[in-house]
Amino acid sequence: MLALRRLTAAVPRSAKPLRIAPSVLSADFGRLQAEVQAVGDAGADWIHVDVMDGRFVPNITIGPDVTAAVKKATPKDIDVHLMVVEPERHVEAFARAGADWITVHAEATVHLHRTLQLIHSLGCKAGVSLNPATPLDAIQYVMDELDLLLIMTVNPGFGGQTFIGSQLPKLRAARGMCNASGKPIHIMVDGGVKVDNIAEICAAGANAVVSGSGIFGTDDYAATIAEMRARVAANPL
Repeated sequence: MLALRRLTAAVPRSAKPLRIAPSVLSADFGRLQAEVQAVGDAGADWIHVDVMDGRFVPNITIGPDVTAAVKKATPKDIDVHLMVVEPERHVEAFARAGADWITVHAEATVHLHRTLQLIHSLGCKAGVSLNPATPLDAIQYVMDELDLLLIMTVNPGFGGQTFIGSQLPKLRAARGMCNASGKPIHIMVDGGVKVDNIAEICAAGANAVVSGSGIFGTDDYAATIAEMRARVAANPL
């Protein structure tokens, strides 16, 4: 833990360009194709698909068929976040559905390293997500398999929650770990990301953000995404 504390001080912002990934969980599902196309045209980098099973989290959302429909609607990367128990049982189906990135929870699989290898074997980029109470120690020995680290800044299971500010020190420590690894690992934040807090989030080390209601809940997706980028650019370290 001492090493993690040392990494929290004076950690530079990621040199990677900001990736903004609107979460379709907050889209109008009656107009899903149009909504996905609209945020893509508005400047989104990836499209985030939240998959919930009613077991790992209280809610139930969507599966591979809807993911495949999202893939058909956009040329953007499809970023699938599996909030499910035993995600290794579902990885192949989402890879076939067109996922470019598949992220699993460290808390939800017994064999995390094996699951990340499986994701890579299917031609996808592999990510690990950590709940707010899960320490960074959970990824210490799988760093070589990581393309993306997702820090949850709400408790997963529902959209529209408020950002948990206590996760910022964890985010800074995560950036330090990733920098020290020498690997080009993306650090993503998911939960309560809005125009008003995105600059602080990126200054703490994130180079990718998920935003559901923070984008889909606004009247002008393009203006919102542009303002997010402007806020980050205007807040140099």
